[in-house]
Amino acid sequence: MKRVLVSDSMASEVAEILGNAPGIQVDVKTGMKPDELKAVIKDYDALIVRSSTKVTAEIIEAAVKLSAIGRAGAGVDNIDIPAASKRGIVVMNTPGGNTVTTGEHAIAMMLSLARKIPQATASMKAGLWEKSKFMGNEYCNKTLGIIGLGRVGTVVADRAIGLKMTVIACDPFISPEVAEQMGVKLVSMDELYAHADFITVHSPLMPETKNLVNADSFAKMKQGVFLIHCARGGIVNEKALYDALTSGKVAGAAIDVFEEEPTKNMDLIRLENVICTPHLGASTDEAQTNVAIAIAHQIVAYFLTGEIKGAVNFPSVSADVMAVIHPYLDLAEKLGVFQAQLLTGAVQEVTVEYSGEMINHNVASITISLIKGLLESILHEAVNYINAPIIARERGIRIVEVKNSETKDFNNMIAVTIKTSKEISRTAGAVFGKNDLRIVQVNDFSVEIVPEGYLLAVSNDDQPGVIGNLGTTLGNNKVNIARLHLSRDAQAKKALVILNTDSAVGTDVLEILRKLPHVLSVKPIKM
Repeated sequence: MKRVLVSDSMASEVAEILGNAPGIQVDVKTGMKPDELKAVIKDYDALIVRSSTKVTAEIIEAAVKLSAIGRAGAGVDNIDIPAASKRGIVVMNTPGGNTVTTGEHAIAMMLSLARKIPQATASMKAGLWEKSKFMGNEYCNKTLGIIGLGRVGTVVADRAIGLKMTVIACDPFISPEVAEQMGVKLVSMDELYAHADFITVHSPLMPETKNLVNADSFAKMKQGVFLIHCARGGIVNEKALYDALTSGKVAGAAIDVFEEEPTKNMDLIRLENVICTPHLGASTDEAQTNVAIAIAHQIVAYFLTGEIKGAVNFPSVSADVMAVIHPYLDLAEKLGVFQAQLLTGAVQEVTVEYSGEMINHNVASITISLIKGLLESILHEAVNYINAPIIARERGIRIVEVKNSETKDFNNMIAVTIKTSKEISRTAGAVFGKNDLRIVQVNDFSVEIVPEGYLLAVSNDDQPGVIGNLGTTLGNNKVNIARLHLSRDAQAKKALVILNTDSAVGTDVLEILRKLPHVLSVKPIKM
C-alpha cells in the first residue's frame, strides 16, 4: 500500500482520484507547521503540495520512504529540488495548468482599465452618479504590444485578436514565422513602444529583465498609452511608472504584480488612473481545480504504471536504462545550458550528433535533456523533460538527431550545433571515466572545460599580454580564477579563453574586461 499525503488545501477531486486508485491510501492534513510535517512525512511514499508547504532539505531528509513529490501548479520554488534529486525523489509539477487563467486576467485587466470599470464601480458604491467622469477608450482596432510571447503571451494574443485588435510583440526567442502563424507581427522593443496603444508585459523575471520597463522605456511610448502588468514584480520599475502616470505619458495602468508583495507602494496604487489586484493571475476555481486534478492523476500513474509525467528533475526512462545513460543526461543538459549563454539571436535549429558506443542506445531522452537545459536557460521558466520538446516545437525550433558510428577522439561524444537567426555555433562534450563531464569543443577550438560553477568565455586576438591583463583585472577586483583553459587558432590568429571563477563576475568588471586590448568578447556563464 502506497501512502500519499496532501498537505495543502486543494480541490476535493484530489482525494477522490487517489482514494479510488488501487493500492493507494490518501491522507489530507493541511495547515501543518514544519516540525509537524517533519514528524509525519516518514510514513508517506508521496507528498502533494501547492505553494504553502515548504518542502525543505530537512523535510526531505526525514522522508525516508518518499519517492515522489507533486506540485499542483507550475512553480516549484517551495521544493528543494537538488535535495530531492539527490535522494532519488521525482518532483512533478503541472506547467500550463493556469496559463489560460493568467492570460485571461491580463485581458480582463486591460478591458477594465480602458473602460474605467473599477473606478466607476467605486463611485457608484459611494452613492454618486458621475457618468461624464468615466469616459472610456475603445480597444477595437487599437494596437496591443506584447512583451514576451510565451505561453501566457500567446493566450493574450489570441484573445486580443478576437477583440479585433492589431497585435505586435517583442520576443527574441521566437521566430517571425511562428508569430505570423498566430497572427502576430514581431517587432523590436523600440518599435513596440512607438506603435502600441496598449502594452502588456509577459516576460519572465531574470537579471536581464529586471527593470526592463523603465524611465527610458516610457519616454519612447506613445502619449496616453495604457500599461498592463501581470507577469512578475520587478520587470516594470514602479518609480518610473508612477512618474509616467502622474505626468500623463501613461494614461492608465493595470497592475497585478509588484516589486514587493504584499506591496507597500500606496502612492502608486492610490492613483486614480491605476487599477490593481493582489497577484490574482492564476487565482480562479477552474485553474486551481485543473492543476490539482492533473497532479493527482500523475501520482496515480507513477505508482500504478511507473510512468513519470511532468517531472522537473528526471526524464521518462526506465531504471535500468537510467543507470547507463545518466552521466550523458547530465552532460547533455550542461551542453544546453552552456550553449544558451553563448548564443545570440532566436534559435531556429538544434542538431545533436552522437558518436561511439552511444548510438546503441535510445538517445531520445538525452536529446530532451539537452533541449531542456537550452530552453530553461533562455526562457527562465518552467521547462522539464516532458514539455521541453513541446516548447521547442511551439517556438518553431527544429530538432535533428544524428548517429555517427565513426569513433572520434572520444569513445562517446555528444556534439550540438545550433543555428540561430544570427549565427551557427557548435559545442561538444564527453564523459571521462564513469562520471567526469567535460566540454571538449567550442566552435573551432579544442578545450577541456569542467562545466560547473561560474565561467567566463573570452574571445580575443592571439596576441601577447591578453591572459595577463585578464588575470590582473580579475585579481584587482577580488575575483579568484579556479581554472583556465586556453585554445588557439594559429591560422586565424584568434584564441579562446575559458575561465572558471570562484564567484560571479559583476557587470562593472565585465565592462572593464571587454575594454581590454585585443579582447573581442566576454560572456559570463553560470552552470
